[in-house]
Amino acid sequence: MTLHVIRLELAREKDFPQGSSEHGYEFVAPLDATGQFDADEWKSQRKFCTVRRFWPGQEDETGHLIHGRGGRWAFSYDPTTDADDEPIFRFDRHVMRLGEYVSVTEHDGRQHTFRIVGLRLAA
Repeated sequence: MTLHVIRLELAREKDFPQGSSEHGYEFVAPLDATGQFDADEWKSQRKFCTVRRFWPGQEDETGHLIHGRGGRWAFSYDPTTDADDEPIFRFDRHVMRLGEYVSVTEHDGRQHTFRIVGLRLAA
């Protein structure tokens, strides 16, 4: 089991018909040989499972990949509250492969779809 750095960029949507490489996330997560997220490995590696959200006109946000209420996985930027958590739709069921899609619900409640455009071993 190894940690991977996964880069997500905004997929096509109404305001961005070509998608956008300027809107997205880069995060670290443990993946098995098939590209599946490994929740058991996350338990022992969670301090290394970080996220950076990048969005034009906004400062980058940094936080962690967390397992929250109701068994949901999310990006969290403030450990003292869940108000800023950004749930990842069916995160534990995704296969992390280049070209696959992942949906994230942002703090404002809007869900966006992102494409996996980068996948490499963490240093």
